[in-house]
Amino acid sequence: MANSLMVGSALMGVDYTITSPRELWPQEKLVKKCRSIAEDTGATITIGDDPAEDVRGADAIYTDVWASMGEEAEFAERVELLQPYQVNMEMIENTENPDVIFLHCLPAYHNRDTENGERIYQEYGLEEMEVTDRVFESKYSRVFDQAENRMHTIKAVMVATLT
Repeated sequence: MANSLMVGSALMGVDYTITSPRELWPQEKLVKKCRSIAEDTGATITIGDDPAEDVRGADAIYTDVWASMGEEAEFAERVELLQPYQVNMEMIENTENPDVIFLHCLPAYHNRDTENGERIYQEYGLEEMEVTDRVFESKYSRVFDQAENRMHTIKAVMVATLT
């Protein structure tokens, strides 16, 4: 997800910052390519590992699950690595932007209301993972608007490829 957002941001002239542990940074070859594209579009591509500083001035914070399908074996390692990067109210406040929005491509593990959420709690003691329930359910969250837009985009791509 982060790689796709970086490429799209470079192409569209959008300033992009990723904050994550260095072990999960995008490949340098891709970062260089995106920075090259950004020179023509006016975008900036920034990679950092200090979430408190990296989010300053952000208009949007976007996160994804800590371990995607096929990465389940790395789950325990990812949980330990990514806990300092959890999207919580402190991170929202660190943006210093009262109009910041929160995005997530779903599913989100923000509480124990699902089987997976409860399993994660039982195995790792986490009631919330990549985002807190307080942020997920807040005025900053545009998660369901995003999901609706994604659905319509997918339908449009299907129609375009069927003809």
